[in-house]
Amino acid sequence: MSVVSKGLEGVVANESKLSKVEGQEGRLSYLGYTIEDLVQHASFEEVLYLLHKGKLPKQAELDALTDSLRDQRSLPDGVLEYLRNAPKDAGPMDVLRTGVSMLGLYDTRGDHQNRALNEERALGIVAKVPLIVAYYHRLRQGLDLPPIRKDLSEAAHFLYLISGEEPSPDATRTLDVGYILHADHGMNASTFSSRVTIATLSDVYSAITSAIGTLKGPLHGGANEGVIKMLLEIGSEDAVDAWVEERLAKKEKIMGIGHRVYKVLDPRAPHLQKMAIKLTEELGEPKWIRMSERIAEIMRERKGLEANVDFYSATVYYSLDIPTDLFTPIFAISRAAGWTAQVLEQLDNNRLYRPLTDYTGPEPPQPWVPMEDR
Repeated sequence: MSVVSKGLEGVVANESKLSKVEGQEGRLSYLGYTIEDLVQHASFEEVLYLLHKGKLPKQAELDALTDSLRDQRSLPDGVLEYLRNAPKDAGPMDVLRTGVSMLGLYDTRGDHQNRALNEERALGIVAKVPLIVAYYHRLRQGLDLPPIRKDLSEAAHFLYLISGEEPSPDATRTLDVGYILHADHGMNASTFSSRVTIATLSDVYSAITSAIGTLKGPLHGGANEGVIKMLLEIGSEDAVDAWVEERLAKKEKIMGIGHRVYKVLDPRAPHLQKMAIKLTEELGEPKWIRMSERIAEIMRERKGLEANVDFYSATVYYSLDIPTDLFTPIFAISRAAGWTAQVLEQLDNNRLYRPLTDYTGPEPPQPWVPMEDR
């Protein structure tokens, strides 16, 4: 008799060289490079090259990748028209999901199993996802679209597009680190859905559309929006303890606490925690990080649970004056690097995913009941 593992917990479904998630030890690495070293030394563009090519780039290789990304900073006219006509109160993740799906309509090159073409498509998606998010954000406010610039990094260009102003080096580096920390993370739900889709020999756009739809859920990418909503609801430092106690009594989930894989502190959290402390102090609003620290302390003491990456990324993005409903789209912008790398890897050694299910319905054969007797 087969063993049922709900949510496929503990089931190894494939092999991957891309990211190693060590839940018991609280470690994360991309192709053997620790997240600590990557945050300290790399740019998001270097990490993207590492995930797509399997090695760190030489300067000329990094320059070529950067040029390719910047050359693809454009959207088809049909997608721009869609963004202009999309409901102004639509969810940005819904708009992004549909926008990426539409990109596939305008790619008429065919041959969706061609590795070279798929690498171009992958970079194109990484370059265009930020445009969809930023352009919709501007258009829903009735604002103009800043002209595309090719002299800014991925992080700087996104901040420039949403604000219309060139960001500071500190703000750029902060978002760049956020991108690095979220770039890939093993067989998480959205990565799994992207690999399931591409394993049917569909196309890269369909696979990334699947991933975005999966990331939208509050149990996955939507958690970072939940964290800042939680902090705003609590409102003040002196209300934290009572608020948390009330939620625990009701057995409600505390957003940003605990992780499906990490049984100790999420290794990405300390990097965002440091940035959150620095940013809130600079802004003169340290209460948000102090509230966060108190929530984390209570949950550690009461439940033995640690903060995850969403817990501090929310405060970081909020401190950068990024609207709350763009937090999950930013997650998608950075994870597009990992999704596309995972899709390319799946195609290199493809096998259709076809797990079994444990049937629990009525035993056949059930007697057929005529319509008049039901």
